[in-house]
Amino acid sequence: MESRGGPPGPYRATKLWNEVTTSFRAGMPLRKHRQHFKKYGNCFTAGEAVDWLYDLLRNNSNFGPEVTRQQTIQLLRKFLKNHVIEDIKGRWGSENLDDNNQLFRFPATSPLKTLPRRHPELRKSSIDSFSKDKENVFKLRNLSRRTPKKHGLHFSQETTEKVNHEIREDQENSGDYREISQEDVEEVWRYVILIYLQAILCVPSLEELINPNQVIPQYIMYNMANTSKRGVVILQDKSDDLPHWVLSAMKCLANWPRSNDTSNPTYVGFERDVFRTIADYFLDLPEPLLTYEYYELFVSILGLLQPHLERVAVSALQLCCLLLPPPNRRKLQLLMRMISRMSENADMPRLHDAVGTRALMIHTFSRCVLCCAEEVDLDELLAARLVSFLMDHQQEILQVPSYLQAAVDKQLDYLKKGHIKSPGDGLLAPLPTFSYCKQISAQEFDEQKVSTSQAAIAELLENIIKNKSLPLKEKRRKLKQFQKEYPLIYQKRFPTTESEAALFGDKPTIKQPMLILRKPKFHNLRY
Repeated sequence: MESRGGPPGPYRATKLWNEVTTSFRAGMPLRKHRQHFKKYGNCFTAGEAVDWLYDLLRNNSNFGPEVTRQQTIQLLRKFLKNHVIEDIKGRWGSENLDDNNQLFRFPATSPLKTLPRRHPELRKSSIDSFSKDKENVFKLRNLSRRTPKKHGLHFSQETTEKVNHEIREDQENSGDYREISQEDVEEVWRYVILIYLQAILCVPSLEELINPNQVIPQYIMYNMANTSKRGVVILQDKSDDLPHWVLSAMKCLANWPRSNDTSNPTYVGFERDVFRTIADYFLDLPEPLLTYEYYELFVSILGLLQPHLERVAVSALQLCCLLLPPPNRRKLQLLMRMISRMSENADMPRLHDAVGTRALMIHTFSRCVLCCAEEVDLDELLAARLVSFLMDHQQEILQVPSYLQAAVDKQLDYLKKGHIKSPGDGLLAPLPTFSYCKQISAQEFDEQKVSTSQAAIAELLENIIKNKSLPLKEKRRKLKQFQKEYPLIYQKRFPTTESEAALFGDKPTIKQPMLILRKPKFHNLRY
């Protein structure tokens, strides 16, 4: 299966399942095997299946090179459970599969899953035309409106004034203009963000990705207006915020080892205990941070996670994250900032004996970020792919887009002046445009990625070498750790022991050859 993403669209998880199973059946090599003095034809071992599928997933842009071998084994177990494969005796339905020499084969039946049919209510609320028809779904007066009761948000008068300040000034200056109500403002926000999202995703319809009733304008307005200098959402109701002990633990690891909290213990394994505390809190949340109702929307964007569509994916995720309840958005912002810093921190001790820091972050937090309410077979792989992308682009994705506020203000101005009769009569503000880069092959992308990563790592080594404020003992320790993690880059910088010794002003210790002493001959004293 080639590394291709495919366009965004509904039921992406099911489509990817069908794509992977089809490629696996078509490409997995089959041959004769002997087991218990008996020959079996057209089959494969579990270890061979893991090797082949592992390579398939890593070279597919929907999953990426960070797929682990253990995740591949988990997917094969789901294959066995769903009768994509069966053991050599025709048994299936369990997840009894390990990375060993157990024999399996393909059944005669098709493993493809059928796509769900659209719900009648979604068909009624179709938003595929985005036309100016008065019965259009974006004339949101006809829709039942949800209020943010669940998360207990309190929208202050100050917040409302931030959103409507310019509108009220214009109304005071001219009595001929139409009066803009709070309902009009909310309908415009809902209309603008959905039409921008459809334009960015380049899909004919959003009806199977998101229901307009799921878009709560109050959440978008709050997320846009109530942010700190760093762009993090500020909650007025502190009961919805992270507990103080969780915030302290996240701050400790995000700033390791330069945390401002000097009262932290320093026992061996302290950082692992802190990390386990944070992980337990997020894994115990009642629903993922991206919420169950937006699962299809976020999964559909996975098709854009390709090198030449990176800019589009960032813009789409930027809008989608504005739809989140403010407490969820704040938790997501703080979590992504923490794990991104931890993954890039060379001073961070290993938190797992067998797994690197970045892989551990993705494996630990992926399901508390994205998860389906009903079990989906590719959940873990899709969530890991999305979290990996969020980590790398969290600053851009989780910032407030200025063009959205400008588009809303423009639409409200047209509504007030009578150029349009209702908020959903058509967007007059210009839609965002993207300049698409030339698509490169997967091999070229991997080569560029490796070269860029190696250059950054080599730069890190030079910073350690040239850091004059670093004590000599600490510098030796860091270089020894660097040599263990990146032996090839270290060897390229220090090809000989003499070049390494010159850094510290030491003379290379040359082992002196041992002297060969002849044994003395003892003569017999007897004559």
